[in-house]
Amino acid sequence: MNILLVEDDNDSLSCMSEFLRELGHFVVECENGEEALGCFSSGSFELVLTDIRMPGMTGIDLLKNLKTLNPDGDFDVVIITGHGDLESAIEAIRLGASDYFLKPINVEALAAMTERAAAKRVRRGKDRMLREQNAQDLKETADEIGCSFISSERYIASIEGVGEIGIFSDTIKELIQTSLRFHEDRDMPVLIQGETGTGKEVVARLVHHGLSDSKAPFVDINCAALTPSLFESELFGYEAGAYTGATTKGSKGKLDLASQGTLFLDEIGELSIDLQAKLLRVIQEKEYYRVGGLKKIKTDVRIICATNRDLKQSVERGLFRSDLFYRLNVGRFYLPPLRERREEIIPLARMFLREFALKRGKKFSGISDEASRILTSHHWTGNIRELRNTLEWAVFTYDNSELKPEHLGVITKSNSQEVPVSEDHRQSQAAGPSDLALPFNGFSLQEYVDNIVSRALELHNGNKAQTARYLGISRRSLYCRLEKMGQNQRLDEEVYL
Repeated sequence: MNILLVEDDNDSLSCMSEFLRELGHFVVECENGEEALGCFSSGSFELVLTDIRMPGMTGIDLLKNLKTLNPDGDFDVVIITGHGDLESAIEAIRLGASDYFLKPINVEALAAMTERAAAKRVRRGKDRMLREQNAQDLKETADEIGCSFISSERYIASIEGVGEIGIFSDTIKELIQTSLRFHEDRDMPVLIQGETGTGKEVVARLVHHGLSDSKAPFVDINCAALTPSLFESELFGYEAGAYTGATTKGSKGKLDLASQGTLFLDEIGELSIDLQAKLLRVIQEKEYYRVGGLKKIKTDVRIICATNRDLKQSVERGLFRSDLFYRLNVGRFYLPPLRERREEIIPLARMFLREFALKRGKKFSGISDEASRILTSHHWTGNIRELRNTLEWAVFTYDNSELKPEHLGVITKSNSQEVPVSEDHRQSQAAGPSDLALPFNGFSLQEYVDNIVSRALELHNGNKAQTARYLGISRRSLYCRLEKMGQNQRLDEEVYL
């Protein structure tokens, strides 16, 4: 790396400079902040290593000036400090310094710091390459499906809260355009229907954000995760003393939290008939009562619902109110399963493969013809989520430049037959605990358990009660695990369609 070293103590400056050069770095020495600013302006540095206490311009002042001089620059600043200046070091971190270390200088700590800085640069470089590659893929797709959509498509790919969306078919292009039209009308409720794993929440977030990157709240609630009584207080809130155990001050509900924004009701088909009537009132009258309350509360929220059920059949069976169904069905989306969008399988697989290879430092960059055939012919009962999990497991378990059939595990076995594989046969072919081959480069038990839960959920078509029985755990334990998995995905995964 090119390092700018700033230290007013000549002995310390000379010693650190010599050591860094022995590590293979190019080092420019400066004895004060003013000199460092001049050198920085005329050179190209990847790391600035500066003392915090110097005559004239301090290390903090130098940091501020560097960030002002080059706010978007690809460089790191590391502060050298003594024990008495730890508060100043913390301030430097808040101002944008990437790290600090203490005097007296420990050469091992210095070497470790430069290694961390170099590794960080490599990660940033890979992230940039991945973004550029994804942008190129999006451009090529846009060229194929119509140049008029390219500007919107590029913007959609960077919407905060939605993430990157792979647009690999006319079906998804039309779906996104419809989402943007619904975004303009907050009064119209939206119903999103599709099998588990098709990306219903992604569509909900796109309707919410549109192209404006909305800062309004997006509040989600799972209708199947709570009992009817708990769900009612969670949705509407409750007044003080409304029921045994209620807080003395009462509590606001999700409708309050979603004010001026969007309330996303997932698995709406699980909602009880009584609560369906109260939800219909909220949609039509824009008002509600808190549990135990007498005061009518006005609300301004966009209602988006999602389900993997056929609600029309539920209406015919008396499980879902017809008036609520027809009210929701005005703004309706249907997400076809992945097996009906087979042209998207390989582009999506490449996108996921690049994502996980970059995340785990693996070499995967392509998919072999035989692996492509297997992926394309698989039934994908768990849809995009199953495809994503399959690619994540392959990258987690193996490392190769090309994805091959042997990396696809049970997918390969299920595709070895010309006729569809029965569920009993698929279960009999699944690897048991004693068949697990542990990788040499470390093993994440948390990810392994999450993968098992996801696959069990797919096996039972999203039915949580059956999944919990299958895994031998309570439904509450399963809900907690799924909630934790959902939070992790929102934090560090790309969103997809």
